This record gives sequence, C-alpha cells and structure tokens, in this order.
Amino acid sequence: MSATTRVLTSLVAGALAGLALATWAPAWAQHAANVAQPIGHLWLNALQMTVVPLVLALVVVGVNTASDAAASGRIARRALVAIIAILALGAAVAALLAPPLLAMFPHNPALGAALSGHPVNATEVSAPGWADWFAGIVPSNALMAAAQSAMLPVVVFALFLGFALTQLQPSRRAMLVEFFQAMADAMIVIVRWVLWLAPLGVFALILAVCARAGLGMVRALGVYVLVEIILYLTVTVLMLPVAVLWGGERLRRFVVALAPAQAVAASTQSSLASLPAMLESAERRLGYPQQVTALVLPMAVSLCRLTSPVQYIASACFIAWATGTDVGAAQLAAAAALAVVISLGSVGLPGQVTFMATNLPVAQAMGVPLAPLGLMLAVDTLPDVFATLGNVTADLTVASVVARQSRNDTSNTSPANGEGNAKQD
Repeated sequence: MSATTRVLTSLVAGALAGLALATWAPAWAQHAANVAQPIGHLWLNALQMTVVPLVLALVVVGVNTASDAAASGRIARRALVAIIAILALGAAVAALLAPPLLAMFPHNPALGAALSGHPVNATEVSAPGWADWFAGIVPSNALMAAAQSAMLPVVVFALFLGFALTQLQPSRRAMLVEFFQAMADAMIVIVRWVLWLAPLGVFALILAVCARAGLGMVRALGVYVLVEIILYLTVTVLMLPVAVLWGGERLRRFVVALAPAQAVAASTQSSLASLPAMLESAERRLGYPQQVTALVLPMAVSLCRLTSPVQYIASACFIAWATGTDVGAAQLAAAAALAVVISLGSVGLPGQVTFMATNLPVAQAMGVPLAPLGLMLAVDTLPDVFATLGNVTADLTVASVVARQSRNDTSNTSPANGEGNAKQD
C-alpha cells in the first residue's frame, strides 16, 4: 500500500469513527476528541519543527540556483523572467478568485469552533494592522524572527542572504550553498520520518474534528478539493491567451500541440514524465528552435510549477473561510508574493514531503490558524491530475515566449539588417 493510500485510508477511518461517535454517542464523542486531539497536534508539531530551517535553506539554495541559471545565457535569463511572471500571474489569480469562490459555499460556525479546538501556537495571532504588518516585513533580528516562526521576515532574510552569497568568491559561495543544501536534505529526512506516522496523526486530527463538527469537516474538505480543481483549471486555461499574446502563438495550433503532453500528464501525474512529449510538440508541431526547447523546457519543468502558488493560496484562503478569519488585501498580497518565492525555492522536492514547509509560511502571512494544514495534507493529492495539466501547459507557454523572443533576435541580427551573424547564447 502506498503512503498516499495509507493516509487517505486513515482519513476515511478517522472521519467515520468521529461521525459515528457524534451520531450515536455524543457524550463519548467529546471525550474521544479530547484524547485524539493532543496526539494529532503532537504529530503536527513534529512537522512544523522542521519548517524554519527547511524554508531558510530552500530559499538560499533556490536564489543561487536561479542566479546560476540566469548567468548561463540570454535564453536562460528570458526563461527565468517568463517563469517568474507566469508564477506571479497564477498567484494573483488565486488570491483574487479563491475568497469569492469559497464565499459561495455556506460557512458552518461549528466547524470553526472545532478547528479552533486545537491548541493555538504562540505564532497564531490575529492579523496585525497594515502599518505594523509592513514594518515587520524586514526583521530587526533574524534569529528572533526564526525563534518566533515568523515566516515572512525569515524568507526576506533568506532572500538577502541568498543574494549576498552570489557576491562571494566562488569557493566560499560553493561551501555555504553546500551547507544549506545539506541542511535542507537533513530536514527532509526528518519530515520523511514524521510522515511515516502520518496515518496516525491524520486519523487523530480528523476524528477529533468530526466528533465535534459532524459532517461539517467532511463537506469542508470536499469544498477545498473542488475549489482547488476550479483554480487549477482556471490558470490552465489562462495560459492560452498568454501564449497567444506574449508568445505570438496561433490559438488552434497551440491547443493541438498541447494535447499529447497533456495526455501524458493526465495519465502519469508527472511533469517530468511529460517532458519527452513536450519536446516533441515544441519542435515538430510548433517549430521552436532546438536550442530553445532543449534548455527552456527542462528548466520550466523544474521551476515553473504554476499550480504550486495557487495551491498555497487556496489552502490558506480555505482555512480563513473554515475558521471565519478575516483576511485583508495586504495579507493576500503578501501571500501571493511569498507563494512565488516558496515555489521557486522548493525545486524538485515531492509535494507531500514539503507540504508544511511550503503551505505554512503562506498561511501564516495571511494570519490564519495553522492546525488545519494537517488534515489538508491528506486530501491534497486528490486534484493532482489537474495540477499536472496546469504545470505542463505553463511549461510549453514559457517555451513559446522564449522562442518568439529568440526568433526576433534572429531577424534583427540577420545579414539583411546589416548586423552580420550575431553570436547566439
């Protein structure tokens, strides 16, 4: 039985147990919730303890990886700009659409009370005013920010540190980047150990909530999955006008060329497995230069996971909806920017392994409780097929943008324009 199947099975078993107690033994339901809640919260704490060092290391390494890619040539720089722009577009769409989509579903006050029954961390405080929030973006003490798990200041410090490393001598830079990579790898080992106990933790969490809120939590998780799928499909369709307007593609030709890669993506739920189909479509069906596709598409598969920032924001907005937490425009804007940075930093890591490290900073930036993330980890794999479709579509969109810019360079530097044969990157 796979790890995902074990977690989903424990989720169903815990929900059924909690619902049965709430229906037929209400008096025992509260006692069972009081027993199960600390067990689930202990497992959640074990996941959260790795978040600060893991996020710090991932952002530092990610900044240096992106710097190396940008230094490797004009094509890579253009691809990086296109990737960041497309990720920012996806994050902005999610921030704009997720709250009104969730507002279409009735809110259950009992659900908010059940979720708030989890012990509250010291870092789970009400959202600050705009001035206080803005002043707190840059930490006055990075160590204190890390000790308080204030993720937005920690990420800002990590960005400064990452860019500072790019200015050091190559030998010193390589040594420090290797150190942070080793730190990230060690944290991932701990996360894998904790995830081995995920069935127990998820069972305890869902039993406690369902024993208190009844069917409300099951319905709410269904709403979360549905909203995620809607957002994934929205940003996927949005890539078509981006390819037409920015990439200069013809809509019908681009849609036809997408089909083989999307078919592989839907069947494998893996962007990497879809790479050969993307390369064939880009070169044979769309006619992109081989030197562009050979560099841009592998780079896009690693960096341009369009649906990742969408998922981070959707999960935080869902928690705000479920718990009745008000989220302001400043918090949504911070979450969108942070989601892009986190997505770029968590390159090549399995989603379940880094779920807390990627979702917790965004949720915290929006000022929502963190305890529901443990339950959402269990169901987040259900819309994976739609996430992969969006990522593959975004990868080919990035290739269309860079290919158009490269063709413009070729035409502008042709002998007919009197510039001779310019050196190509």
